[in-house]
Amino acid sequence: MPSTRSRLRATVPVAALLALGGCAQAVPVTVAPHATDPVCADVVLSTPDTLGDDLDRVDTTSQATTAWGDPHAAVVLRCGVEPLGPTTDRCVTVEAPDGTSVDWVVVADDPQDEQGSDWTFTTYGRVPAVEVRVPAEVAATTSSTSFVDVLGPAVAKAAVERSCVGLTG
Repeated sequence: MPSTRSRLRATVPVAALLALGGCAQAVPVTVAPHATDPVCADVVLSTPDTLGDDLDRVDTTSQATTAWGDPHAAVVLRCGVEPLGPTTDRCVTVEAPDGTSVDWVVVADDPQDEQGSDWTFTTYGRVPAVEVRVPAEVAATTSSTSFVDVLGPAVAKAAVERSCVGLTG
């Protein structure tokens, strides 16, 4: 008959595997330089649990970040990125259903292939600045601006210091 000690040794690895098997994979995200700004906690805690029709929140590996969707192709929000200076990149004002307006600088990672490109949306004129990255796989099936529309009330917790000039849509 096996001793209690050998039975215990056999069950510990099995229990550990079962516990790890139930864990979802966290999205690796690089922490932003100003992630420790207390406003970032308010921003992240105010984001919705779901984006679009089917992108549920998933865990991330860094402070002041959150993500939605498949961990391998997730929409990622980082608060505390470096605020943008004046730019000639496209800037749009997106108004949320609650009337909140946020200026976003919109950049395709591959300007030569906007249809197949990842997109980066960075708040303009807000401190701390917030960045939302939308992978091509998600952008191909959903309007990226619908995400920043829904995120507007959370992002609006960051103070407005300036607005885009000569807005282009």
